[in-house]
This record gives sequence, structure tokens and C-alpha cells, in this order.
Amino acid sequence: MNANEKFLAASAHVDEAAIAPLPNSRKVYIEGSRPDIRVPMREISQDDTPLMFATPGATGGAAEPNPPIYVYDCSGPYSDPAAKIDIRSGLSALRQQWIEERGDTEVLDDLSSEFGRQRAADPRLDALRFPGLHRKPRRAKAGANVTQMHYARRGIITPEMEYIAIRENMNRAAYVESLKASGPTGAKMAALLTRQHPGQSFGAAIPEVITPEFVRDEVARGRAIIPNNINHPESEPMIIG
Repeated sequence: MNANEKFLAASAHVDEAAIAPLPNSRKVYIEGSRPDIRVPMREISQDDTPLMFATPGATGGAAEPNPPIYVYDCSGPYSDPAAKIDIRSGLSALRQQWIEERGDTEVLDDLSSEFGRQRAADPRLDALRFPGLHRKPRRAKAGANVTQMHYARRGIITPEMEYIAIRENMNRAAYVESLKASGPTGAKMAALLTRQHPGQSFGAAIPEVITPEFVRDEVARGRAIIPNNINHPESEPMIIG
């Protein structure tokens, strides 16, 4: 097989543009109840509001500052200038310690499927392999269930659930306080932002602040899922539903 040089493992690299910060923003991390729960968000800076727009009838003078806003950042270590990414070694195993702490999985000595073994032994694929990837497959121990729904229905709040709750809140409490401190216009915006339309929650009592317990309850009820596989510990927790 003639390997396409563009896809050789030996020459694979991350483009500098992939880890460069986006304009007028920076990646920040909100820490949870333990040091290894670090939830990424994008902090977007805003220009100040000229006084003539902030205060009707005013002219000249200082502008009213607008605090930065926070949005989802699902780019993983990318767009973080401090990240050291080696595409040959793969992404860091963000969730590995959480998985190991639960004690309900075991690491296999090698690939267990016939297809996987055939591919691993095929010399024609050598040029495509990443030698820095040494993670072995993991499986549930006999009789164990390792899904987030199983944990949720047992009343267990996992680090993944706390991570999700922090991400869903998007640092809103800090943003609201910064709005209130920015001036009269900001205080009005904070009041509007904290209003919650009753809407149709379809049976979910959606709280003003998303808590890990709320995430657990929604997953336990089957209204949401957390698609985090034990063989992908590099994946950031995300909720769907």
C-alpha cells in the first residue's frame, strides 16, 4: 500500500492556528469541588458603552464599562495557548481518574476483537499508526454497569454531572454581579437577565441555577443523556436533552 504522505503519523502535527486564541476572547477555566474538575468557557470582552447611549441626555464623559460575557467552549485543549498538543500522543485523559475511582472497570491486556487484532498486526498500516498512543481498552467488571444513567438512578452524583452543571451555568452568577457593578444600565440588564419565563418545562422543574443534583435527576428520569464512554476518557462531559 502506498501511504499518502499527508496522512503519515511521522509528519502529523497540529496547525498553530488551531491553538491560537480567538480575537477579543480567551479560554478560562471554572474549578469545581475538586482540582481536576476544570470546566472551560470562553470569556468574550466587550467594548465600553459611550455615555450618550448608556444615559439618555448625557453627552461626553466617561463610557460605561461592559463586563466580559461567558459562552460555551467545546474546543477541548484547542484554542488554549497554554496547551501542549502532540497529535501522536492523543489528547490528555481528562476523565481517567474519575473512571478509575469508581472501581467498576478493568483494563484488558490487549484488543479483544478479532478485527482489532487483525488490524493491529497488519504491517500495511504501520505508517498510519501513532506510536505515542498506548491506552489499552477498558471494560466493565463482571456484573457492573458503567453508564451515567446507572449511576444517576443509584443516586450517585459523578464528577461528570458536576462538570456539566458548571458548564450549563456558564459562570452566570459572576456575570450578573459584574453587570450590577458596571453601572445603572448594567444593573437593568442584570434584572432582565435573571427573569425566567415560565414556559413549558415538560415536567422538569428547571431551577434558576443548574445543580449537579438536577443533572443527575434529569438523567435518572431519562430526559437527558451523558454520552461519555469509558474508552474515551479524553472526552469532556456534555449533556444532551
